[in-house]
Amino acid sequence: MSKKCQKISDTLISNGRKNSVHTIDEYINALIESYIIYKVNRFDIKGKQLLKTQEKYYLSDLGLRTYLLGKNYSKDLGHILENIIFLELKRKGYRIYIGKNDINEVDFVVETNEDYIYVQVALSVRDEQTLQRELKPLETISDHYKKYLITLDYDTNNYNGIKQISALDFLLGRIEL
Repeated sequence: MSKKCQKISDTLISNGRKNSVHTIDEYINALIESYIIYKVNRFDIKGKQLLKTQEKYYLSDLGLRTYLLGKNYSKDLGHILENIIFLELKRKGYRIYIGKNDINEVDFVVETNEDYIYVQVALSVRDEQTLQRELKPLETISDHYKKYLITLDYDTNNYNGIKQISALDFLLGRIEL
């Protein structure tokens, strides 16, 4: 059982709802098996191996998010965009992981038949601090696989081999990874 299940259980208990970690694990597995959520495993970029902890989950239908959280979703548009990019990568048939490179996290490690592609997703990187924060995980990777920064900015740039592309162009199929 994952740390996530324990964390969810602890939160529910602190809110006065009796449960067990086993029950939470069963519910999460039921959601995964019914394709309501997708579990994405963590991948050690240096060792090129799957890790057994710190997985992330993405919704198959963002309408569920709106239903559960209400219309107050504008505070979290970056996570919504990340979920949309995940769904598009999944639709294209890629094997997708969350990247771990020492202390840095890469949003997606996309495994193709030939190699890997690294993808960071950000709402906007027009702010210099945000740009540097999003580039840092990709810059620390020493191999020579393709690296992309996908944003809603319509700008396209190249930062030492890291290609910034428009999310809209990617989603409309104008740009392939």
